[in-house]
Amino acid sequence: MSTAMTVERADFISVPVTDMERSTRFYAETLGLTKVGTGAWPEFSLGNVSLYLVDPTNMGQTFAGPHTAHIALRVPDVQAARAELEGRGVSFDGDIFDTGVCHMAFFRDPDGNALMLHRRYAPPETA
Repeated sequence: MSTAMTVERADFISVPVTDMERSTRFYAETLGLTKVGTGAWPEFSLGNVSLYLVDPTNMGQTFAGPHTAHIALRVPDVQAARAELEGRGVSFDGDIFDTGVCHMAFFRDPDGNALMLHRRYAPPETA
């Protein structure tokens, strides 16, 4: 197999936004993510990958709607993190969901992009 197509890792997740200033404030101030880099395209560290804000109109495209697949943000305690974000004005979609393996709390950024707070509390099953 050629090493030219060896995927080493995911470098970033791009999130489409319509108002870069508003979205930058949300991810930096409301969510408390660490901004990395100094470019015109805000990038935030998620530990193992970056979240990269993209205004599609800056690339000759249109905003076709928010992401609907949730970006899972791992936190130490979903209930405590949810309470903190609710105190900062974030609205959640329903109650905390317990899958029997993890807790999840669903919410959206100002453009409607799907996000979730997540914490696995049970070891992954092995096949």
